[in-house]
Amino acid sequence: MDTVDAVVIGAGVVGLAVARAMALAGQEVMLLEAENAIGTGTSSRNSEVIHAGIYYPAGSLKAQLCVQGKALLYAYCAERSVGHQRCGKLIVANAPEQVAHLSQIQAKARANGVDDLALLTRAQAVAMEPALQCEAALHSPSTGIVDSHALMLSYLGDMENAGGLLALNAPVQAVQLRQGPASHPHVLVMQDGTELACRTLVNSAGLTAPDLAQRMTGLAAQHQTTAYYAKGNYFTLSGRSPFQHLIYPVPEAAGLGVHLTLDLGGQAKFGPDVQWVESKDDLQVDPARGDAFYAEVRKYWPALPDGALQAGYAGIRPKISGPQEAAADFVIQGPRTHGVAGLVNLLGIESPGLTSSLAIAQWVNTALTQAGECA
Repeated sequence: MDTVDAVVIGAGVVGLAVARAMALAGQEVMLLEAENAIGTGTSSRNSEVIHAGIYYPAGSLKAQLCVQGKALLYAYCAERSVGHQRCGKLIVANAPEQVAHLSQIQAKARANGVDDLALLTRAQAVAMEPALQCEAALHSPSTGIVDSHALMLSYLGDMENAGGLLALNAPVQAVQLRQGPASHPHVLVMQDGTELACRTLVNSAGLTAPDLAQRMTGLAAQHQTTAYYAKGNYFTLSGRSPFQHLIYPVPEAAGLGVHLTLDLGGQAKFGPDVQWVESKDDLQVDPARGDAFYAEVRKYWPALPDGALQAGYAGIRPKISGPQEAAADFVIQGPRTHGVAGLVNLLGIESPGLTSSLAIAQWVNTALTQAGECA
């Protein structure tokens, strides 16, 4: 049975960032991906937004790691020439009763260390975006967009240049966690029956991370979670967008509303909405949902032409809280949480996971190298 220093399961943007950090720290790293390419799940089916860190509860991991990750990500993209743009966004109040929410959002952002938001009157917002209709708006200048595929390829290149290895088509069936000294390895049982041993294991399997944690022999039940699937549908705009900024309505309970985002070529898309589904593989976009999209978008862009929206793509948020529950924070379970040396489970890493990827990697790497963490 082969043994390596460290295994990271899941080659999405977070798994790639974690494997990169571990390889750069001098560990022998193997990154296992169940699919035939990197980043085919949530990482390739999102808005590609670099979030500012506005909406999350103060002191939460989402708030901390988003703000830290945003700074790290902008610096990384600039250094490595990864396509990105600090385009900014407007959070818009479409009804008089929503205007007070903008001040609340600004206060929440300030508590997270995001102090660059500016309240705009209707006239100021329309001066920035003439096609916009709103009562007032918040301007977030540090929100941006990134080429997520180029970012993942860059992370992969860094990992491989540092000696890390990527194994595709390598689904993990079960994990036998070590119960003895640190010299005893964890054992991964692959779907084809082969086994791989490692001293450090990071579960970054995204949508399947809770299921994988449940298949870890030796992990107590209180440290396991249930996966819930919140599908987000996107519709693309035919023709050129009149907007230069991202446009977000005041947030909804389970998501950030049907917002307008741009890619680096200027193409606009709308979404995601929130559709709770039973399967992580439910990725078809029902064109009939477009009617609701028209209604939502016309609240801030009344001139949206009929027939301009085309069914695009869908992604699944890897949630660990259900439809009637408050949104869960990121769960990063290290040895101090579950008592298993050399194991980290990353659970519920939904948005802002892409923005936070480098900060999450630092968090994991630091936890596993602190004195006593791997004992």
